[in-house]
Amino acid sequence: MSPDVNALVQAPIWSQAAADQVGLMVYDELRRIARRHLRGEAEGHTLTTTALVHEAFLRLVDAPNVPRENRTRFLAAASVAMRRVLVDYARAHRAAKRGGGAVPLELHDALQAATDDAGRLLELDEALQRLALVAPRLAQVVECRFFGGMTEDDTAVALGMSPRTVRRDWLKAKGWLAVELTQD
Repeated sequence: MSPDVNALVQAPIWSQAAADQVGLMVYDELRRIARRHLRGEAEGHTLTTTALVHEAFLRLVDAPNVPRENRTRFLAAASVAMRRVLVDYARAHRAAKRGGGAVPLELHDALQAATDDAGRLLELDEALQRLALVAPRLAQVVECRFFGGMTEDDTAVALGMSPRTVRRDWLKAKGWLAVELTQD
């Protein structure tokens, strides 16, 4: 019988064997999350699903404060790591274009529209950082629901709150981000 993910990630220091086993146990879920993140990227994006999963996993293995309580929290952390990989990639891409220029934002769905290209992903990330300063819990809900593709119930488990609170926070966060992303 193979050990579960919770037992493997609760060790104070991950061994390479433990990291490999965790990776195999959640790899399909990590790929699903990565595909969701990449779905909104512009055509011709050079990061693949596999590359995104591997880069995020490498960041998680080396991070000292990775949630080790359960699989859902680990996957939420993986989703955040993937978002950060994409934001870093977008910044590098924008820097390579030497400024790029701002694109006017027309908002149909505040969150989905914001991930259409590197510039909009950066705008969303900046707005999410501002939200985290004012309401950290709302920002965490956005990371789980939008970037992680988690259900209300999964988000509730990952953040230790009720599904009703998640639903309420999700609506507040979407409204706040919609306003932020449509301002000049």
